[in-house]
Amino acid sequence: MSGQISLRALVHEAFEGIGSRPSRLVITLLGTVLGIASLVATIGFAQTAAGQISQQFDALAATRVTVEPGSTQGPGGKERATSRVPWDAVERVTPLAGVVDAALVGKLPASVRVEAVQVQDPSEPQKSSPPVIAASPDLLRVVKGGLQTGRFFDEGHNERRDRVVVLGAEAAKRLGINRVTGQPAVFVDGRAYTVIGIIDSVGTRNNLLDSVIVPVQTARSELALASPESLDIRIDIGAGPVVGRQAPIALNPNSPDTFKVSAPAGSNALQSEVESDVNVLFLAIGIVALIGGGIGIANVTLLSVSERRGEIGLRRALGARTRDIAQQFMLESVTIGVLGGLIGVVVGLFALIGVCLVQGWTPVLAPWAAPVGVVVGALVGLIAGGYPAMKAARVEPVDALRDA
Repeated sequence: MSGQISLRALVHEAFEGIGSRPSRLVITLLGTVLGIASLVATIGFAQTAAGQISQQFDALAATRVTVEPGSTQGPGGKERATSRVPWDAVERVTPLAGVVDAALVGKLPASVRVEAVQVQDPSEPQKSSPPVIAASPDLLRVVKGGLQTGRFFDEGHNERRDRVVVLGAEAAKRLGINRVTGQPAVFVDGRAYTVIGIIDSVGTRNNLLDSVIVPVQTARSELALASPESLDIRIDIGAGPVVGRQAPIALNPNSPDTFKVSAPAGSNALQSEVESDVNVLFLAIGIVALIGGGIGIANVTLLSVSERRGEIGLRRALGARTRDIAQQFMLESVTIGVLGGLIGVVVGLFALIGVCLVQGWTPVLAPWAAPVGVVVGALVGLIAGGYPAMKAARVEPVDALRDA
């Protein structure tokens, strides 16, 4: 053999070298496959997890706006409210674009006690009373709550100022009430209120589960509620900035800045932040696994160079140049990397789909992840084969044939 080796011959030699040791090829591929599979799977897991986190976040905080009276420092360092949430706040904000539901919420003083029985035994220790919260009829929809039994009060109860209550699950346990059949009653400030429902879940405002909830107009006339504490608004996803800006204007056009508004940022920005943070974490794990695969290719290629010194020496003696020897071993490493990349992409996809099926998630994977996995496999093979290829190219024919 003399002169430059043709590309076809080079490829043939490389494939012969790879295929001559199938068991070693499998072991070499294993590291690359695991690395690429980890990289592809973790990219998919990162994007899928980000989507799940965003969905959960959207279901709660990203769909809620809260408007409360502003406050300033008064004499003696005491805070003083600069405004009040109007009683007709729900009617004022409902027409705004992006508003789904709204409800007034007011907390009654701790002096308002709730008892399960009207007559108390003086010898028994006095139990703490669950807090009393006044609310609009739409509160359950606003907080995405669920009923354990019974029903929530409606607009008719509110307008008539009926003495009805809905209990949170924890408050119901404290009061010894577990059903509403038979119209059980509790006594709020000594007056009987009929229990019409018990709630056992809320998406927001977890304090409701430990509270006694009365219609806001009933609390206004019967329990001397001075003003609502806040206005809770459930919005469409992405409407937070608009509703947060327009709600105070609807409540008080002359002084909208006297209200304190808690509104989520735009959903696109939030989702991008979540995906970015999760991607960094998972990609770091994938890269570490990929480095392990590259080290495996380098070690096996070095071992192959040591075992094939006689072959290398013979080819050099027949006229092969150092460049030809280096190219052959580089091509072998790149081929192993590409094969590992292809198999790794398939394994990673199956891993992602399997986990998502078990968890009931929707798998998400960027379209560029699969081809990038193959390209990264090739690059890993190229980098890992660099040093062994140079070592093979430096083998002197005389020394190699003497050692053979």
